[in-house]
Amino acid sequence: MPTLLTIFGLRFFFYSLEHEPVHIHVENGDGQAKFEIKNGVVTLKENEGLKPKDLKLAESIVEENKTIFEYEWVKYFGTKKS
Repeated sequence: MPTLLTIFGLRFFFYSLEHEPVHIHVENGDGQAKFEIKNGVVTLKENEGLKPKDLKLAESIVEENKTIFEYEWVKYFGTKKS
């Protein structure tokens, strides 16, 4: 489970046996969320317990780092179709 970034109490990661499309999980002590990155657009796909302020912060961090996250995804899994 590669961790890509830990900041402001949020951990951004993907699982080692993931599936496309590119997506990033984020978690803190309250819960977990999942953001998809497709065609340069970040979309919230799931939220299980993150507070609204943490969710907003997580989304802005994913948006700011989406190129790096996509790069790390391709580096780890090989190719990206989306």
